[in-house]
Amino acid sequence: MDGSAAVPQVLEVGARDAQALVMDGAFLLDVREPEEWAVGHAPGAVHVRLGELGARVGEVPMERDVVVVCRSGGRSLVAATALVARGWRALNLAGGMQAWRDAGLDVVTDNGAAGVVA
Repeated sequence: MDGSAAVPQVLEVGARDAQALVMDGAFLLDVREPEEWAVGHAPGAVHVRLGELGARVGEVPMERDVVVVCRSGGRSLVAATALVARGWRALNLAGGMQAWRDAGLDVVTDNGAAGVVA
């Protein structure tokens, strides 16, 4: 052993499976930047940008599965890995909000209007 900590394995889930998990009670965590969130996000998602996740991790419920999303899946993988390492059941939405949009799923703004993925 070289003494380095093992990187936790994070499961990835597609957009339609992510939506089904959320409909069954999973917590949808969007870790994008505020300007990305403002123009469009998945309905029911909770916004905690990646740079604030450490300070706001208490807002993420441990008793539920957590589906983490960003624009394309990179930042959300970082966030999901950090959550799994701390005991959460977190999954990465493969392809991020781009995959969500491409699957034909709703993208909305805070006022409920149709949104876009920036």
